[in-house]
Amino acid sequence: MGSDRQNTSTLKSLWARKRKWLLGSGAILAGFLTLSYWTIPVNIALPRAFAASGIKLQKQMVKKAQLPKGYEISLFAKGMKAPRLIAQTSTDDLIVSSRGSKVYLVSPKGKVKTLMRGLNQPHGLLLDQVWLYIAEEHRVFRIRYNPIKREVVGEIETVLAGLPDNGGHSSRTLKKGPDGWFYLTIGSSCNVCRERHKWRAAMLRFRPDRTAKPQIYATGLRNTVGFDWHPVTNKLYGVDNGRDWLGDDFPPDELNQIAENKFYGWPFRHGDNVADPELGGSFNGPAQIPAFNFDAHIAPLSIRFLRHQKSPELQNTALVAQHGSWNRSTKNGYRIVSLHFNKDGTISRKMFLTGFLQGKKVIGRPVDIFERKDGSLIISDDYSGALWLIRYRG
Repeated sequence: MGSDRQNTSTLKSLWARKRKWLLGSGAILAGFLTLSYWTIPVNIALPRAFAASGIKLQKQMVKKAQLPKGYEISLFAKGMKAPRLIAQTSTDDLIVSSRGSKVYLVSPKGKVKTLMRGLNQPHGLLLDQVWLYIAEEHRVFRIRYNPIKREVVGEIETVLAGLPDNGGHSSRTLKKGPDGWFYLTIGSSCNVCRERHKWRAAMLRFRPDRTAKPQIYATGLRNTVGFDWHPVTNKLYGVDNGRDWLGDDFPPDELNQIAENKFYGWPFRHGDNVADPELGGSFNGPAQIPAFNFDAHIAPLSIRFLRHQKSPELQNTALVAQHGSWNRSTKNGYRIVSLHFNKDGTISRKMFLTGFLQGKKVIGRPVDIFERKDGSLIISDDYSGALWLIRYRG
């Protein structure tokens, strides 16, 4: 009997300690979630899909994909870790950055090899004459690229140092504008806050030859990963990811027509100048209104104006890759839409590609859209680790 009582007492003691541990862990988790409300800024990637065979992945997508009449989709390359932005060489290879440490080289037949490794969140890519420019989280550098040998040559040369790398949005998108300047976007360090670094939540421009100091081109852009110039008007448009934790349907993600020395609202205003509930009361100045409001939390990560399409309906229109939501009660995005710039100045939206979201199951998350000179499109998908090819067959 004494032994039974002792065992019972021991079990109660163990349970009490376990209960105390569970309560403590719950408190820590609750504290983390509360802290996250204020500090976690980004659309956290959903768990990556299990490595599927190319045949299985293609069947899943092709079976459900919806495209405009005359277009078809196929799997172009796979086996990469979180492929992001795309550039094309003079020999039609593709250079592809990744969310991690590698830059890949993909042959015209879809064969993948590693071009560079050991980098710090390489994202933005730009081929300009003999130079390959890469935007890491903390800097922009260049290195010579030999398209015949299909390799980089020589030493790395830093052309823009001192980018803020204290957490938050880590992607740096780099493009060359019609004016010859290089443009670079840097996202916010937080969900909603007052930034300490003046380059955060902004677009910069600079000269790679260092003949001019880097300039802040536009501000109030929480996370403008994708931007491009209209092929007719040369106006600059960027897609911006709105803040989180204000419900399923607010604030809208934005398309902004970005102009020099303009302020686009974050963190004080969202969408059509709606005040932020935490910081909106401390701001009285003007903010630019979006050119177009998307659904909330669809996470637009790229915009590409089409210049080589055989379908006249899509020539000079823009495609926007919607990476997909993570903090909504129901999923939204996971698709590519087309934006049509109408003669009356309005912008209308149509679906271009769906199929990455099949019911409640995510099989892909589109990031970049690259248009080749023959009009075919390459879509990077950082969820399945693949590149998709879209062709117009008429």
